[in-house]
Amino acid sequence: MKSEFTQPIGKISNINGQCIPLIGNDIDTDRIIPARFLKCINFDSLGESVFEDDRKTLKGKHPFDLEENKNASILIVNSNFGCGSSREHAPQALMRWGIKVIIGESFADIFYSNCIAIGIPCFTLPKKSIEEIQNYCDNQFLFLEIDLKKSSAKSKDLNFNLEIRESSRKMLLTGEWDATSTLLDNENLIENKFNQLPYIKFNSYYS
Repeated sequence: MKSEFTQPIGKISNINGQCIPLIGNDIDTDRIIPARFLKCINFDSLGESVFEDDRKTLKGKHPFDLEENKNASILIVNSNFGCGSSREHAPQALMRWGIKVIIGESFADIFYSNCIAIGIPCFTLPKKSIEEIQNYCDNQFLFLEIDLKKSSAKSKDLNFNLEIRESSRKMLLTGEWDATSTLLDNENLIENKFNQLPYIKFNSYYS
């Protein structure tokens, strides 16, 4: 996990960051975070173990181990990313490593939903555009400015029109994805509703 990791909160409209390419189709959630790490009580330490087995196999050459990617926050992937089991630990591990946005050809539905639920936008681009970004990253750093309102991404050399489900885009822009903050912002409404519940009044009467 990166020391500067911060949990996203509320409205998300603009995200800037360095890209990190991860090449390969059908990268499943067991590769993202192996099952043996699912016993954790909370998600705090999962960032250290993201892609644990793949990283061991590549002996320091995995994109998540390369020094030039240590500050990257925009993950560039291929098709059907996040397939396999529905474990919510997978997007949690990516977020705690430092990933703020994922751009890919396509995503597994449950993985996509789990990402949106913790404030990680998942955008899609055609295969040709994804490969263009990945090839660009082979030769130099790529920093993208992502505008969620316009569903666009740009750098000094590249421009893309991103695709994202409209319902997800609205949730991220309004902050509705963030259930905890929504509850805290409506504390008075919740307290009023709580006091109107008949079984609460009943318990108070006999306490």
